[in-house]
Amino acid sequence: MEGLNEVLTLFLSIDNFIAIGVGVLIGVIVGAIPGLTATMAVALALPFTFSLAPVTAILLLVGIYKGGMYGGSVTAILIHTPGSPASACTLLDGYPLTQQGKAKKALQMALYSSCIADVLSNLALILFASYLAKIALNFGPPEFFWLICFSLTIIISIAGESVIKGLIVACLGIIISCIGMDAVHGTQRLTFDNYNLMDRVSFVPLLIGLFAIPEVLDFYLKKASPHIRAASSGVGLTMKELKASMSSIVRGSLIGVIIGAIPGTGATAAAFISYSDAKRRSPNRANFGKGELDGVAAAESGNNGVAGATLIPLLSLGIPGDVITAIILGAFMIHGLTPGPVLFQENLPVVYALFCGIMISSVVLLAVGHGVIRYFSLIAEIPKAVLLPIVLLFCVYGAFAVNNSVFDIGLMLFFGVVGYLFKITGFATAPFLLGFILGPMFEDNLRRTLLIGRGDPMIFFRGPITWCFIALTLLSLFFALRRYWLERIRTAP
Repeated sequence: MEGLNEVLTLFLSIDNFIAIGVGVLIGVIVGAIPGLTATMAVALALPFTFSLAPVTAILLLVGIYKGGMYGGSVTAILIHTPGSPASACTLLDGYPLTQQGKAKKALQMALYSSCIADVLSNLALILFASYLAKIALNFGPPEFFWLICFSLTIIISIAGESVIKGLIVACLGIIISCIGMDAVHGTQRLTFDNYNLMDRVSFVPLLIGLFAIPEVLDFYLKKASPHIRAASSGVGLTMKELKASMSSIVRGSLIGVIIGAIPGTGATAAAFISYSDAKRRSPNRANFGKGELDGVAAAESGNNGVAGATLIPLLSLGIPGDVITAIILGAFMIHGLTPGPVLFQENLPVVYALFCGIMISSVVLLAVGHGVIRYFSLIAEIPKAVLLPIVLLFCVYGAFAVNNSVFDIGLMLFFGVVGYLFKITGFATAPFLLGFILGPMFEDNLRRTLLIGRGDPMIFFRGPITWCFIALTLLSLFFALRRYWLERIRTAP
């Protein structure tokens, strides 16, 4: 009873409800603006959470995450421009529906699918995170080492069209993560005698640079794409149409939950897998890609099913499930919380207060989505010439605010150029960022394992958990190499 009172005290705060509402609204609006993504919004919002209470700060970021997942579908449906990579699948049927004058149906199907998937994903988080945390109590350095190896191989296996490019970028992220002071010996590594780099590369400037600056550069270095005007008027979605797609929504949600619970996968893969599954099962499969509501439902339920599930490995193991949860991991650390089994032991009321807020966010998403649907097409019409200078201003502020350092602004611009080069050369950014996040964990657990085993390599094979992750790692590598080989065969002259 005392624990319940503590949870309610932490959660039943007006600040928490405002944070959820504002977060979802920001996420939906930012996701609905071409060129902006939920990842960028969460990264830019991170400095604003420094003065907030831990629960309020994290719920604000989670609200932006969930709102952005739905908001990203708006530009995909209205102007054939996905607001986020995860929404790329939504435009396959969403935009043809707009051309047919059914934009409102498509937007509402995306909203309802997102909310249903979000609820199912949240339930999976609440029901399974604590059990996974109990299993994680048996994890030591060897087990975490193989878990991180497995996560890294999954990143590579879904890294865009080229496995080799994914491998190169992930390794580059790991190398960047090594900059700073050696945690064991206290020596400088790759700092070039610059004291600003002794505390490693700052997290927020790197994030903002990778995801925000490339959009600004892309606009000013290339010709702007023409706007396609498409109002969100017309007949709305009927209950019959929603029921007809319910099986695809539930299957897509479950696919999203499974994929989201695996560190390093992400919503894009879930959306396309869910879409393919719906197309394979549908009697109207010939209409997919031409304006099928079931296609919108499958894509949106797949990518939104990931939203809650990505928090499972974050909360229970301390491993970010995707790029956005990597940013949320930074928020936990900023507020003195360490995700993983220790979080459930030492801060259980905080965890359950977060669970309450995450469930409420699904209801808020439905309300906000209904309230702003009529304005979506107007938001999409904001000229980039007006929008992007404002974005750049917030980028500079966000980078500077972390350490009050002009050097961090330079870091942001440097990684902005790196992100732009990735974009124009076809290198995926996600493997780089997750390599940067997982690199220190990989190194620390490798060295701790060797210290515990006193150099004996058999310490890496000490129990069933290590063997399980070894098998998963090998399977992941096998499928990654198989995919690469099939690509070589398909593209061979």
